[in-house]
Amino acid sequence: MNEFPGWLLLLALFVVATLAFIAGYYLYKVYKMRAQQKVALQELELKGLEQRARVNNSIQILAKAVGSEDLTITEASIRISVLLDGLSVSEEVKGEFSAFYQLRQATSHMPILEAWKALEKKDKKRLTKEREALEAQHVEFVHDAARRIIGRTF
Repeated sequence: MNEFPGWLLLLALFVVATLAFIAGYYLYKVYKMRAQQKVALQELELKGLEQRARVNNSIQILAKAVGSEDLTITEASIRISVLLDGLSVSEEVKGEFSAFYQLRQATSHMPILEAWKALEKKDKKRLTKEREALEAQHVEFVHDAARRIIGRTF
């Protein structure tokens, strides 16, 4: 009566072997999935570094163009400060190049793009004079910040 039937032992071994096979199969799937995730993460990091390099390059181009006839210092300040924000630079860096942020803030009420085009001529003239006056107040600081930012990587 205390004898264990052999067929029950075989059935138990079969169930354990089947469960071990299924567990191994899913472990292998998890391993493959993690390997794919690792590759995808490396690709994302590489793309992120490439994007960061492009943004840094854009900052350099804009900084070199400050003071040229092609770009107002207001536009350069707006673009550079937005690009720096996009790079999530530290508050220390923002403070170092605060001239861009200050001029951006001072002109933030002025319409741009389509809103500018929709303005009447007299409003455009008034706002242009206001922008030029604000630029005159900030020009030395923006030029200094532009000279200091050239060659920097963030």
